[in-house]
Amino acid sequence: MQNPIQTGAKQAVTRCARVQHNERVVIITDQETLHLARAIETEVAIAHAHVNLFIMEDFGPRNTDTPLIFPAPIAEALSEAKVSFYIAQCKTGELQSFRFPMCDIVNTYKIRHAHMPGFTEIMMSQGMASDYDVIAKLSQRVFDCVSQARTIRVTTPSGTELTAEFDPAIRWVISDGQITGDNWKNLPDGEVFTSPKNAWGTVVVDGCLGDFFCDKYGLIADRPVTYHLDNGRCVPGSIDCADAQLKQEFETYTFETDENACRLGEFAIGTNIGLKTLIGNLLQDEKFPGIHLALGNPYPEKTGATWDSKAHCDGVLIKPTIHVEDQVIMRDGTFCIE
Repeated sequence: MQNPIQTGAKQAVTRCARVQHNERVVIITDQETLHLARAIETEVAIAHAHVNLFIMEDFGPRNTDTPLIFPAPIAEALSEAKVSFYIAQCKTGELQSFRFPMCDIVNTYKIRHAHMPGFTEIMMSQGMASDYDVIAKLSQRVFDCVSQARTIRVTTPSGTELTAEFDPAIRWVISDGQITGDNWKNLPDGEVFTSPKNAWGTVVVDGCLGDFFCDKYGLIADRPVTYHLDNGRCVPGSIDCADAQLKQEFETYTFETDENACRLGEFAIGTNIGLKTLIGNLLQDEKFPGIHLALGNPYPEKTGATWDSKAHCDGVLIKPTIHVEDQVIMRDGTFCIE
């Protein structure tokens, strides 16, 4: 019997990225995640494709003072590839210096890209083992409910009281694990997302945060981050957290990265109902049934948003109730739709 990690790798290669015979595939990884990248490499070889694997540390040190710059040799390899996998741990500053440039190349060459930052064995054996047929059907149902909505209200037991307003010109996106050249995906998958036109109210992030915060702080139910939104932006002075260091770092990230780092860029509903608990890793936890919100980058290439940011920090909310205008589609973290 195939071990769970190899099973997850097989699904990533054959079901999500759909690697074909003789295609060129690039795998980008780091020393810490190399064993999982090797599992993907094995499945690519089984598919009789050509693989080129890069280890990030081969191109220089990875530290917060001088984040690793995306290397030209990887860029050149990507320019000739049909499929790519980024499976590595997150480091401070690399979102801007490494991952954004990589994704620009992916978009330019329409590469079928699987994005797997912060990936762990649990994610490979659990999140990648979910039934993606079920996820696809639920994601479509959620999309049908929200795609024409003008307003959505979100509440949580921890104190979130948020109203978001949406522009019909800004797209809702189904992310159900089916990777195409026009639409790369984060894995594990399962979400429906957009960029809101406006938002106001209180947000209490009590699941986990994204970017480097996730690796550093993990689950934060015992020290949630609270902030207030007005006119779609985090209000200066409104951020609160019992962990003084987390509060300071989140304030710096939100208000000092660039002018739009404080703007609500993503409103998303997780649809991976195969997940039963949060694990403290944003890439999987944002797919957990519920709500996650991100300050910063609105994924303009996907949503059609007309602004941008170098920042993108998700926050997972626990047990939300979601009111899509007059319809409740989720109550206390459980979907109310067929």
